[in-house]
Amino acid sequence: MSTRESIIHLADQLIRDQGYNAFSFYDIAKTLGIKNASIHYYFPGKTQLGIAVIKEQSRRFNVLKQAVADKRPAEQLRAFAHTYAATRQEERICIVGSLASDLHTLDTETGQSLALFAEEVIEWLETVLEQGKKLGDFTFAVPTRTKALLIITNLLGGLQLTRLTQPQDFYTIAETIIQELSPVQIKENNT
Repeated sequence: MSTRESIIHLADQLIRDQGYNAFSFYDIAKTLGIKNASIHYYFPGKTQLGIAVIKEQSRRFNVLKQAVADKRPAEQLRAFAHTYAATRQEERICIVGSLASDLHTLDTETGQSLALFAEEVIEWLETVLEQGKKLGDFTFAVPTRTKALLIITNLLGGLQLTRLTQPQDFYTIAETIIQELSPVQIKENNT
């Protein structure tokens, strides 16, 4: 991993562990055993570093989208939920949840970058849900965007809440989200 990649990786961890405003370049320099000037070489300020962290998350998200593009919608959704499960295993929260809580203290550029990334995720999930509905894999009565928002907020909130409860609670939430979309599950509940 290059120095630049190491800086982004550590900043990502610090944001998700402590929050955007709770770390400094000094914290990164100390942990990586480099000088502050080395960080400033790649990132003149915290804004550029924050945007780089968001772009890295977007890159990873695009890798996930490509990896599951040929799969059934339920498998795509399960893979998406698995990214949150991996975050749960790390005992962290997702980057969107962490930065959104700091939104009013973020600079405009970082906030806009975060909003674009969040919209990218929402739009993809809307597409997956629509495909699932057309194929008969999913059924839901609310508008697609609303369902996408409900899924994401349940996963985001689940990460936060299950830091206080049992880790298994998160996996139950994630699996229930997928099961409740299944037309078979709905029929079983009605009998």
